[in-house]
Amino acid sequence: MIPSIDEIEIAEKRVFIRVDLDVPLSSKGEIQDDSKIRRALKTISFALGQKAKVIVASNLGKPAGRLNRKYTLESVGGRISELLDRRVYFPENSVGDAVKKVVSDMMPGEVLLLENLDFHKQELHAGLEYAKALSRVADVYVNDAFSLSNQNRASVTVMPEFFGTVSIGLDFKRELEGLARLQKPEKPFVVVLGGSKVSRKIGFMEAIIEGVDAFLTGGAVANTFLKAKGIGTGQSEIDQTCLYRAKKLISGTDSRKIKLILPVDVVAAEGNLRNHGTSYIISRDLVPGNSKIMDIGPGTIKEFKALIEGAGTVLWSGSLGVFEKPEFTKGTSGIVSALRDSSSFTAALGSHAVGILDVLGIEENNQESKGGIDFISYGNGASLEYIENGTLPAITVLEKRIK
Repeated sequence: MIPSIDEIEIAEKRVFIRVDLDVPLSSKGEIQDDSKIRRALKTISFALGQKAKVIVASNLGKPAGRLNRKYTLESVGGRISELLDRRVYFPENSVGDAVKKVVSDMMPGEVLLLENLDFHKQELHAGLEYAKALSRVADVYVNDAFSLSNQNRASVTVMPEFFGTVSIGLDFKRELEGLARLQKPEKPFVVVLGGSKVSRKIGFMEAIIEGVDAFLTGGAVANTFLKAKGIGTGQSEIDQTCLYRAKKLISGTDSRKIKLILPVDVVAAEGNLRNHGTSYIISRDLVPGNSKIMDIGPGTIKEFKALIEGAGTVLWSGSLGVFEKPEFTKGTSGIVSALRDSSSFTAALGSHAVGILDVLGIEENNQESKGGIDFISYGNGASLEYIENGTLPAITVLEKRIK
């Protein structure tokens, strides 16, 4: 069992905390959404409260291993400083003598943010020497970047090898606790899948099929299954490369008596997303060749809600319609409403689901408040991989260090 930061001694030690501060920036470099920063502050603040010397590290954007001031973390450091109401040291690199000097001069309870790790190619290619250089300024390693823990990076899968004391951060711990309930779900286990990453979602379905009682599908995922069943989908988005796998899944769910629920009715419209005609509700079997499926229909929403109400655990990932367009949000909003009102354990996974919850103003339940979702995972692909495999590369590395 990997200890979390609140289970180890860090007072007056140099603590390296790997976080995910890859926030969206405007063309002027202004932070458009600071939610990742706020989540990271829980672990950072704890370490500061323990009078540790805190060294924070992250990547931002896609500088591809080259110095590109467009992707500097300077504005992120400024926002951390505002939220903590204290100075944040910010050297112009992530390694080197300047970083060593700043860390050496820091007092317990002070914080430093390293410059973008992705300015170094060795970070992206799990370089041993870069990992070693990063490790030289710290005594304790903390991984609080669950969303990156399926990636082979120097700061994620190599760096822990140089530490005698390693741990996970408080948000990483929260992710593992929530995902554990999805690995051993209370039955019936209902999985709601939508969005456009069809191959990824079908791979997830294949991996967890033995433990699921019902799959409810929408979006391009559902369209691909409809096509696999020989049902016309007009000009709707599907993944042609996944049709064979979809047919196998249809057969697999039938033989296991697992419910694979496809839309019975849909919202369709002629044209494309930028220029489409008036939308209309129609049976899934009658979608005209010149139209696109834009959302699930009211009959489908009713069927999905009934299955969610009778579930013990519900996992949701991906929109069930074109949520970017206000007229096609009813399906997704209806299902989110059912999740919010459900007495079962409810979970939302993936960046798309998280973005939708932000738009709808729905948060994760806690001891003080209800009326939200029981568990919101910000791990994106890492969350799905963890449910499938029971571990991630970064977790394996940390486990080896504590044995």
